Amino acid sequence: MPRSPPPENQLRHASSPYLLQHAGNPVHWRSWGPEALAEAQSLDKPILLSVGYAACHWCHVMAHESFEDPETAALMNALFVNIKVDREERPDIDALYMNALHLLGEHGGWPLTMFLTPRAEPFWGGTYFPPEPRYGRPSFRQVLQGVAGAYREEDGKVLQNVSALKGALTRMAATTPGPVPGKAQLNRIALALVKATDQEEGGLSGAPKFPNPPVFRFLWQMRFRLDQPACVEVTHLLLRRMSQGGIYDHLGGGYARYSVDAIWLVPHFEKMLYDNAQILELLALAHAGRPDRLYAERAEETVGWLLREMLAEGGAFAATQDADSEGEEGKFYVWTAAEVDALLGPDAALFRRVYDVTESGNWEGHSILNRRAHPDPLGEAEEAVLARSRAVLFEARSRRIWPGRDDKVLADWNGLMIGALARAAAVFGRPDWLAPARRAFDFVATGMAAPDGRLLHAWRQGRSSAAGLLEDHAAMARAALALHEATGEAAYLRQAIAWAEAVERHFAAPDGGYFTSADDAGDVLVRGRTAGDNATPSGNGMLAEVQARLFLLTGEDRWRIAAEATIGAFAGQEQGLAAMPLLLTAADLLTEGASLVIAGDPASPEAQALAQVALAHPDPAMALLRAPDPASLPAGHPAQGKGPVAGRAAAYVCRGGTCSLPVTDPAALTIALDRMRNA
Repeated sequence: MPRSPPPENQLRHASSPYLLQHAGNPVHWRSWGPEALAEAQSLDKPILLSVGYAACHWCHVMAHESFEDPETAALMNALFVNIKVDREERPDIDALYMNALHLLGEHGGWPLTMFLTPRAEPFWGGTYFPPEPRYGRPSFRQVLQGVAGAYREEDGKVLQNVSALKGALTRMAATTPGPVPGKAQLNRIALALVKATDQEEGGLSGAPKFPNPPVFRFLWQMRFRLDQPACVEVTHLLLRRMSQGGIYDHLGGGYARYSVDAIWLVPHFEKMLYDNAQILELLALAHAGRPDRLYAERAEETVGWLLREMLAEGGAFAATQDADSEGEEGKFYVWTAAEVDALLGPDAALFRRVYDVTESGNWEGHSILNRRAHPDPLGEAEEAVLARSRAVLFEARSRRIWPGRDDKVLADWNGLMIGALARAAAVFGRPDWLAPARRAFDFVATGMAAPDGRLLHAWRQGRSSAAGLLEDHAAMARAALALHEATGEAAYLRQAIAWAEAVERHFAAPDGGYFTSADDAGDVLVRGRTAGDNATPSGNGMLAEVQARLFLLTGEDRWRIAAEATIGAFAGQEQGLAAMPLLLTAADLLTEGASLVIAGDPASPEAQALAQVALAHPDPAMALLRAPDPASLPAGHPAQGKGPVAGRAAAYVCRGGTCSLPVTDPAALTIALDRMRNA
């Protein structure tokens, strides 16, 4: 007989900051893994699975109300094997059981509370449960007793639920093949998404309001292919409204995860690396298309926040900043009129008027700084006063008790930020932003490399806590290509190819597309497979983009075939394609994208000037390839054999297997690219 694990909370052995937040609970928590699952089977006890993340406000609330309560904990310990999961550490586990909750007809959210058989099969669940009956919900203790009783006494119903849910989860991971979407289909989807936006406040209509960067990244790219100005206008509206709303931190930089209202005023105050990465990329694209002082300021401030507050191990980037401090959501960020008056003196009146600071406040008696009523720049002298005032308040805020920070390094989220920094460095004329992008890349590529060349997913304090997922390899390959195009260094291209090949070996599904978890993931009930984007882009969407870009950069037909297969695996879901915007951008990149080849010495001023035009161009459906000499181009590339002109670096715009005449003047190249994008 195997020894029973000790009746204790085992989370003190974890590295995840979220799990460590619960290490002092009287609950006998276990981390997800083979040991915890084996314990449930040996004891023949159902599993209580609780999923959350460090910056989650309602996770903290339920922890204080229930998990820290000795009587509730005793009930949990007696009836269940209790397993805690950090959703950022194991997004595959989170997605699987969140899908199960949706199949039960419940709204999703965190904390996620699921009840499983000892074999990890879901049979019932919910999200937040109060300590006493309220909000029309039973108390958590009532839930615990009711579920345990049903498991013991109504095993027929439990087995029926298990069978139905497992079958539905398997069907959710199936593909629906179809042809690669063409212009007409992309046009229909783009116009439907534009129609779904809020024409006054930007973003998608309704509340709460999320940035939804994958949607607007798709719409931005469609502007250049479909001649639909509305696609770009709704993107500008989103960025301008968010950047002057309360969802943006006007003192420290960075965007919160979402606003609880429809006007971007009241945020859920946590800041996530992935949101800020995708918004930074959108700011860069929007600024490239229509230079705007607001975009340049928000990009600089957001990168400032990133480098000041989000640096983690080895120069990589931390995952999140919490919403709470001193047990209160948003306390670190909000102000009273009296505080502002005391700190700013004679400058307070102007600041209060512009940033909506009132005696009664705009949220729970306090004021969330925003410029919704005064979005346009004031005079130079007034803006100087406001800048000075922001610096004073920032310094005062720095002396408050700070929100917590989850400093674990996630490969996929770092990949998103590395790629965004590479594009922003070119668009905003900040080559110094490439250095932190390189450092983060180097740490993930080396410090988070598994022995077989795959990536790990999560890393903290010298320990890996999760194996690599599809999203990690796709996002980091995408980042490698962004750095390759920004620097011309071939090592980045080779690394992107190596990761794409590793995905093919370990994540490919036999009937098309790629699973989220690798083929050796032994603790996943059903391997998920989706191209649907959420707050972060899907692994299949990012991988299709990588494959399409590799085709443009190398000319190798295997990457075209791979991209077509990835896109085609999901393209038959006519009604669901609007939820796959990144897959659609990859389809456009594959079929309509251009390869810009710069022939000549990459270090020459002429070549660098031509490269800068390409890197700062607003159409992202273009790949930049440097060719020091004609023989350096990959075999099969349409620009093979083309070289400099009269000793000067020359650019060739290649599309559809043919290349333009050489262009040696940067201004002429801008015109040629604009003509190409509107062709």
